[in-house]
Amino acid sequence: MNPERVTELQQIATRLRINSLKLIHNRGAGHPGGTLSAAEILTVLYFHTMNLHPADPNWKDRDRFILSKGHASAGLYLSLAQRGFFPASELENWGELTCPHQGHPDRQKTPGVDMTSGILGHGVAIGSGLALAARVLGLTYRTYVLLGDGECQAGVVWEGAAAAAKYRLADLTVIVDNNGVQLDGMVYEVLPMEPLAEKWTAYGWHVIEINGHDVEQVAGALETAREIHNQPTVVIAHTTKGKGVSFMENQAFWHGNVPDEEQLAAAVRELEEVLP
Repeated sequence: MNPERVTELQQIATRLRINSLKLIHNRGAGHPGGTLSAAEILTVLYFHTMNLHPADPNWKDRDRFILSKGHASAGLYLSLAQRGFFPASELENWGELTCPHQGHPDRQKTPGVDMTSGILGHGVAIGSGLALAARVLGLTYRTYVLLGDGECQAGVVWEGAAAAAKYRLADLTVIVDNNGVQLDGMVYEVLPMEPLAEKWTAYGWHVIEINGHDVEQVAGALETAREIHNQPTVVIAHTTKGKGVSFMENQAFWHGNVPDEEQLAAAVRELEEVLP
């Protein structure tokens, strides 16, 4: 990846953070912390890696994406709108009854959404089903699942992981947004998941660990996953909750709280400082 492309993707991620905060503020509800931590991951997926046809959201060979941590929907909606799945103007009244886009993604309402999510833990199992369907139907799409590290506390995650390993679903890639913080506090205090890499390895997955805020590392990991042909891959992306906004970083308070006017202005100023 050349330096110009790296800079372009970094700028997309930063603008995604800014616009996500504005969207959450305008709605008066949302989850800023986990949206900010996943910005580079969503950026690389939607603007570099995935094979998509926005004009044909149901194209049978499109790559599938599941936002298992559905509370980070602001980032997903902005990515879909920027890619052309629907007009960005539809998000101006996000949160109102007239808006087709729900607080959590709904595949029956939003073009480009492949799984309705919100109840945590189901993405890996459904992603396994989608990957197995591709094999049965002779299709070439890949399936990507983004889940949180706190979400890994759900037992159904590991049921899906076991099934994917059994069927050697090499076209399935899971990305863990490993930001260390969940609704009620630090993950290691609520219910420790470490050693996380060893757990996935024990379930039969190929494990890659990266800095989830480095777009080159994110893109490189997803490319490496394409070269693994006998098992599914999990990318453990080490990230920071509330990344880019000093007073939000590593704070459980910002898992699901909304910035007021003053806080939004301060956050936007910080984020804009890294733009050219």
